[in-house]
Amino acid sequence: MSGIPLVVAEEVAQALAEGRAVVALESNVITHGLPYPDNAATAVEVESAVRKGGAVPATIGVDGGRLLIGMGEADIERFAATPGIPKAGNRDLPVVLARGGLGATTVASSLVAAELAGIPFFASAGIGGVHRGAQATMDVSADLIQFTRSRVAVVCAGAKNILDLGLTLEYLETQGVPLVSYRSDDFPAFYCASSGLRSPHRIDDPDVVARVVEHHWAAGGRGVVVTSPPRPEDAVDPEVAESAVRAALAAAERDGVKGNAITKYLMRAVDEATGGRTSRANMAVLVSTAETGGVLAAAHARHRSALR
Repeated sequence: MSGIPLVVAEEVAQALAEGRAVVALESNVITHGLPYPDNAATAVEVESAVRKGGAVPATIGVDGGRLLIGMGEADIERFAATPGIPKAGNRDLPVVLARGGLGATTVASSLVAAELAGIPFFASAGIGGVHRGAQATMDVSADLIQFTRSRVAVVCAGAKNILDLGLTLEYLETQGVPLVSYRSDDFPAFYCASSGLRSPHRIDDPDVVARVVEHHWAAGGRGVVVTSPPRPEDAVDPEVAESAVRAALAAAERDGVKGNAITKYLMRAVDEATGGRTSRANMAVLVSTAETGGVLAAAHARHRSALR
């Protein structure tokens, strides 16, 4: 018993009981991403993409001291339309649960919930990482820490290019978190197809990815990170993105923006500098990564079924 009440959607519970593929999704992208009603429409589109990939979606949230493992359209609409829902990262999750209100899960807290529910795969557009200047600020995303704690495979489009991606890769290596790139040679940078950094491993076969995950878990490991770049038609030119990031960092320093506020500030500034190009790419990569997550989760479910 986890001690945390789980409300598992009927479709998700049935899929898990039958050994079919399920992909967990965060709810923070609903509450802290696009304005209403675009946020609700995008969440439904992301869930549809998971289904297209061959898996059942399980959007995770907090409601009344319980973890919702899978949301219906009514839940998505409620989270999308309700202002002021707090972000419930892994640090804040117990507080939000104890207070009994609504809460939107991040990458890290969604991994906590997914493991409690027995969901082995999670998909997100982009993970957190080591921030630029972390040598002085010690600003490292909780996502990276959670990868060492939760036995869940994370499918993503790499990490946001506002981060220090070289240090992010070094951190993952130091913590022994396997990193493989699906059908790509490079580590992607969220809405950029490449960060300019080579991935330690390229794998083109979903069945091989499934075996990597199982071998890591059999050896006592926890998280596995699988990256999938944005589609060429959706990707932003890396030089354009980097120029916008540098300008945004200078503006943040000028305005004294630090701590938890920095990511949202930088993402907004970069989007303004690119004329909205990055927000459109963000939406596209949410969908494409969800579909890839469905494909890989389905391969993993087949692999587990063959082992029985």
